[in-house]
This record gives sequence, structure tokens and C-alpha cells, in this order.
Amino acid sequence: MNDVITKVHVFSHAIDKVWNAITKAEEISAWFIKADFKAEKGFKYTFTAEPNEKGCTVISGEVKEANPYKLAYTWVLPNTNIETLVTWQLESTKEGTKLNLEHSGISNYEGETAVAMFNNFNGGWDNCISGLTKYLKELINAG
Repeated sequence: MNDVITKVHVFSHAIDKVWNAITKAEEISAWFIKADFKAEKGFKYTFTAEPNEKGCTVISGEVKEANPYKLAYTWVLPNTNIETLVTWQLESTKEGTKLNLEHSGISNYEGETAVAMFNNFNGGWDNCISGLTKYLKELINAG
């Protein structure tokens, strides 16, 4: 079983705009789900979905790394003690900003659950990048 989901996307936006969108609670809340989040090592965050949204209602974890343009945090679903790791790495390019997103440790789930979680997370991150792309295009370019 593959243990790591990797997503690569290039945005036509400056690196600081993308960084703010993935690290500031008010921006995360605008394109993803409501976030109590600070890009500070050791911060225990919570993402809370609206009750009518599909999927998990609460995701929690701890920020493990928050250096310029690299953010890593644990990802814990409700009613589990299973920790996976999400890492966002940004790089300036002549086109704008290259995002490398990695979600690892999925084999911490057992057996078929790991396969199901991999598939759910994989599709979820596609939706997440789509939402971030739309947010950057519509909201930041509008300003």
C-alpha cells in the first residue's frame, strides 16, 4: 500500500500570498473549513467543518514545523488516536509559486482502513487544492 499522497501544483501568485492562504486562520477558513490555527511550532490546531458538510466534523493536530515556506502538522481524525503528517512546501518559480503537498503516515491505519483512508485523503486533497486555487484566483485577484 502506498503510504504517501503527493500533490504538486503551480499557482500564478506570489509565494507570500500562497503562504498566507495556507497559514492564516482567517484565510484557511475562507477556502477550506473553519480554522483555529497558527503557523507556530507546537500550536495545537482545530479545523471544524459545518454540520451539513460531508466528511469529518473536526480535524485536530499539532504544528510540527513552520519555517518560511514550509509547514508541517499532524492530522488526527475524530474518534481516533491515529496521527498522520501533512507537509506543505512552497517554492518561488518564474511562473509564481510551486506547491508540494505531502500527506504521509497513512499506513498507521490498519489493513483495509488504511486503503480507504488513502483514497479519501487523496480525493480530499484534490478538492482542497481546487478550493485554494479558486480562492487565490477570485479573492486575491479581486483586491
